[in-house]
Amino acid sequence: MITWGISFLSRNGRTLRRSLVALALLLAWAAWWPMAPLFTTPRSTVLLDRRGDLLGATVAADGQWRMPPGPTIPARLETSIITFEDRHFRSHVGVHLPSLIRAWKQNRRAGRTISGGSTITMQLARMALGDRPRTYWNKLTEVLLALRLELRYSKDEILALYVSNAPFGGNVVGAEAAAWRWFGRPLESLGWAESATLAVLPNSPARMHPGRNREALQAKRDRLLGSLLQRGHIDSLQWSLAVEEPLPERPLPLPRSAPHLLSTLQQRGHDQQRVATTIDGDLQLRLSTIVDRYGAVLRANEVHNAALLVLDVRTGEVLAYVGNLPSATDRETGQVDIIQAPRSTGSLLKPFLHAAMLQQGERMPRQLVADIPTRYEGFMPENYDRTHAGAVPADVALARSLNVPAVRALRSHGVHRFLLTLHAMGFAHIDRSADHYGLSLVVGGAESSLWELTGAYASMARLLQYAGQEGACVHPPVVVQGKAAGCAAGQPPIQVGAIHHTLEALRTLNRPETESGWEHFGGMQDIAWKTGTSFGHRDAWAIGCTPRYAVGVWTGNASGEGRPGLTGTLAAAPLLFDVFNALPSTNTFDVPFDHLVRLATCRASGHRAGADCPQVDTLWTIPAAERTATCPYHVPILVDATGNVRVAPGPDAVRTTWFVLPPAMEAYYTPTHAGYRSIPPWRSSDTPGMTLSSMEVIYPEPGSRIVVPRGLDGERGAVVMHATHRTNGMAIHWDIDGTYQGTTSGDHRLATILAPGQHRLTLTDTHGERTSVSFQVLHAAAAR
Repeated sequence: MITWGISFLSRNGRTLRRSLVALALLLAWAAWWPMAPLFTTPRSTVLLDRRGDLLGATVAADGQWRMPPGPTIPARLETSIITFEDRHFRSHVGVHLPSLIRAWKQNRRAGRTISGGSTITMQLARMALGDRPRTYWNKLTEVLLALRLELRYSKDEILALYVSNAPFGGNVVGAEAAAWRWFGRPLESLGWAESATLAVLPNSPARMHPGRNREALQAKRDRLLGSLLQRGHIDSLQWSLAVEEPLPERPLPLPRSAPHLLSTLQQRGHDQQRVATTIDGDLQLRLSTIVDRYGAVLRANEVHNAALLVLDVRTGEVLAYVGNLPSATDRETGQVDIIQAPRSTGSLLKPFLHAAMLQQGERMPRQLVADIPTRYEGFMPENYDRTHAGAVPADVALARSLNVPAVRALRSHGVHRFLLTLHAMGFAHIDRSADHYGLSLVVGGAESSLWELTGAYASMARLLQYAGQEGACVHPPVVVQGKAAGCAAGQPPIQVGAIHHTLEALRTLNRPETESGWEHFGGMQDIAWKTGTSFGHRDAWAIGCTPRYAVGVWTGNASGEGRPGLTGTLAAAPLLFDVFNALPSTNTFDVPFDHLVRLATCRASGHRAGADCPQVDTLWTIPAAERTATCPYHVPILVDATGNVRVAPGPDAVRTTWFVLPPAMEAYYTPTHAGYRSIPPWRSSDTPGMTLSSMEVIYPEPGSRIVVPRGLDGERGAVVMHATHRTNGMAIHWDIDGTYQGTTSGDHRLATILAPGQHRLTLTDTHGERTSVSFQVLHAAAAR
């Protein structure tokens, strides 16, 4: 025998060496030569909630339901597939020779191909190579690729590739898509009968699937269930129950819990991926139902769109994302994701201005601010009810969303400075210059999205409630797991104390814009909330936050069509509170005593108490308030025993303190405040000492620029000047640049035509008191 072997090697050594070299080269090629991806066909985009449950999916670009590979294969499905397709899968090297020989004999006896003898690995190779005729050459190609796959991949990886790319009837590819299309449930929840059905479908998906040839498909499934019983994978009870289960009758629709989020993420780089989100699937379904139910109320006013965003305050994670009314049609632009769409902000930026001014020591939380007719360079803000309060506490002005005090505050603070605050708070859409926005910035002159706005309110709540804790910073909302937004660089633009006073104003005071209806929402939950309405009633907003949740609501028409009554309070706030009522209740915000100081405050004016303030409260307030001016409204005067006239120093003089507002504020404050008393006049027999101004120019303000338009005939327009006097009926004489213009009494308004340039207006009353202002006139052409 040894002699024969030596003789054989001597005769065939060269051939054997060549064969070994060829085999070695083949193995090296199989194991290490670069290998193209097995599958390049497009995939569906799959959206998952925070627990991994399906929120929705898209059809792949080629019209197939073909999902990206999942993380695991359920044990029932794995057992069913291996039992039906390839019982030796775990032991062979990609090819099972006995099966190939048996298939060859069967085909030879039948005179046609009735069995392929393919292993799971060979079937995977055939799927990767594409649809080819069943020939011996193609079979050899499959064998070679199968051997290569076994060298490159583990058994689990091969099985996963098979399960993800096998056809399951119709336009369904992959077991996960098949589980949803045929059974309406996730793959891991399928029982033995359903798993067995999926296991047999790839064997002949074109000839039989649950929609046709049902008897043949059920027979094949039941034979597999019998094999599972015989091999001990299931017991007799499981078998008897499984064979009684009917086959599905027709394909089922996949979930569509967050279709707008799915579309948005797909457009932003998550196409053909499994996207794990922070969405709470159960909450998403409940709130989608609430939004859709509310849609019937909106449609009664021909309002067709609404959006809702719910954030976890601490993390910024998105818990619910309803991008539009679920029942809105394409004709109603229901496909638009409103959450990401820039829209006019209305009044929603006012809290950030209020907080920024507190932060900079420019105002006290409750100090009186002017609410009087105001005009700056042709821009004349109006309050919602077109009235003026004269003087109003700053926090009340914020809660009531008064436009005039907000515009005056922005002019004092500076548009550019305010833009820096907004940018630091995450308002990326507000990207124009200060000159572009002007003073309209704070009353709806800028555009932002529900995403940015709700994120900014959530950041304020986070900074307040979790001050000093990890992650307590400004950052945008987070919706994709594993992609947490980083904190903005540097210190937050608004500190804890300023946020506390701002949210306290939005939490405790009466509601916005003096619109009717706010009182119906009082007492539901302890929520800091703000509404906004854009010009022309095109956008209605409501955003609220608690220590746990931030909720943003928008209602309107995506087309931009305005509707009467489309206001934040009437059209958005009811939905906001419906949503909060569906959320677990939370505690109120903690008072940040470590970030506050006790400060003596004038009870009447809200300013830092001065020496003449008669009623002083010691309140917790922001440290920056120590830099504000003391109360300017309490002045010491001498009066007679009746207190009705001022007198010169003498034995009958009584010293007292009087609360005196400037003339313009007083003129609008007095009609609605019965307890307010103007400063008494001087006794006729006394010579006036210190005199408070009795007159004030309301328009133009000192140093202002007036833009004068030209009429259609090209003529210069008139400037209507406005003043006020403490004494009713007092006559005021007007002159400009030394030229007499006229006399008014009662309503002090005077129209005149002015040339471009600098001018000085001087007012003189009957008693000879004077006041002057300087201003500049620009004609419309020059203003451009």
